[in-house]
Amino acid sequence: MNKKLLITGSILGILGIILGAFAAHGLEKLVDSDAIKSFETGVRYQIYHAFLLLILGSTSFLNLKSKNIIFYLIIFGLVFFSGSIYGLATNSLTSFNFKTIAMITPIGGLLLILAWVMMLIGIIRNKVD
Repeated sequence: MNKKLLITGSILGILGIILGAFAAHGLEKLVDSDAIKSFETGVRYQIYHAFLLLILGSTSFLNLKSKNIIFYLIIFGLVFFSGSIYGLATNSLTSFNFKTIAMITPIGGLLLILAWVMMLIGIIRNKVD
């Protein structure tokens, strides 16, 4: 499980850097500044959670079950939150109208919050100081 967390965190970090560079250099002539700011919000949250996965994979303060739950909450949370933001920010560039699925953004945010709550509960329940 730790290796899966570390690999996923690394991949999300790599993709976050690529997407951030794309927002800064590739989107500037294609969408307005508000869309770029939104896109960058998706990137920022992706990077935050890449770091969280790297931390989880490098520690032993949570049991395997908690790590597994947190892993899936983060993956689905990022797909729904950051993924929908990426789509909405570049909506004018695609034939698919991402506004029709905009309600998944707050669901993704809720999943990310739940990942942090699960981590807190796991830390509190850990008997080791």
